[in-house]
Amino acid sequence: MAADGLAHPRTEDLEVGAILLALADDNRRRVVRELAERPDEERLCASFELPVSKSSRTRHWRVLREAGLVRQRDAGNGLYMRLRKADLDRRFPGLIQAVTAADQDPPDQDPRDAGPSPSLPLT
Repeated sequence: MAADGLAHPRTEDLEVGAILLALADDNRRRVVRELAERPDEERLCASFELPVSKSSRTRHWRVLREAGLVRQRDAGNGLYMRLRKADLDRRFPGLIQAVTAADQDPPDQDPRDAGPSPSLPLT
């Protein structure tokens, strides 16, 4: 456990199952996506606009931290977090990029839902 009382798993202890479970929630994926946009910056936890109660936010932070996705730092009146990008890339190369890209791309459209295909002229 860290000196500030917040437990963070070691890089070699990160597990893909726990990470994917943490990322299954839309709000947590949103936080990870925002952190991934500026991976070298630390953000105040209160700066994230999530449509949930304070207790739910606290649970989201704990799930992200315990899965190893973020590192949190208690600074007295505020709690700060940053994405553990280097650790995650070392343990699971490309995972964060794949998750954030998939969340931004529209789902592939099923060709059967696209309507009739254009007809070719008969010659």
